[in-house]
Amino acid sequence: MGHKEDLLEGAKKCLVEKGFVRTTARDIVGASGTNLASIGYHYGSKDALLTQAFIALMQQWGETAFQDGMPGADGSLERLRALWEGVLAQHDTSAPVWAASMEVALSGERLPQLRGMLAASQAEGRRGLISLLTGTPEEELTERDERTLGSVCQALLNGLMIQWLLDPGTAASAEEFTEGLRRIAEGLTAAAGGSAGRPLEQTR
Repeated sequence: MGHKEDLLEGAKKCLVEKGFVRTTARDIVGASGTNLASIGYHYGSKDALLTQAFIALMQQWGETAFQDGMPGADGSLERLRALWEGVLAQHDTSAPVWAASMEVALSGERLPQLRGMLAASQAEGRRGLISLLTGTPEEELTERDERTLGSVCQALLNGLMIQWLLDPGTAASAEEFTEGLRRIAEGLTAAAGGSAGRPLEQTR
């Protein structure tokens, strides 16, 4: 690997071990066997490098969690439950990454550049979640899809992971989480006078 790839691997290691805030440029250099000048040359800044490392870790998480595909019909409760099962199956390895992202989210204005970079990467995460749930290719999704179904899926994912970060012993299982969502959807459908059991659909 070249310095660019070495830096990314080193940043991923530091992110898992120390999080965003405590990781210094020298930490990344030490973990990657490169030099300080390489960070600016290849990524522009330490924060930009850490953001790329975070995105790479999340992509690896998704590929590992769902490498065997997703069971159930597109948009079905079975598919929804499989999504949460895949998420929770990787909890031990993904927890440090989620904790690091929460660290940035709660940093206030102390890390404005890093917060901005991570916020900009959210759209990619939303598209990935929609695609996993509905079976729709990411390139076919619209901005409206991202801001509606994508935002809700992302909020649910973040909330579930916070439960597990705080107390895995009392956090909801995939089955319990899915059942809770089913009951909410059932109540909303009944209130609207629709038919129960309607599969999840994209909002166009």
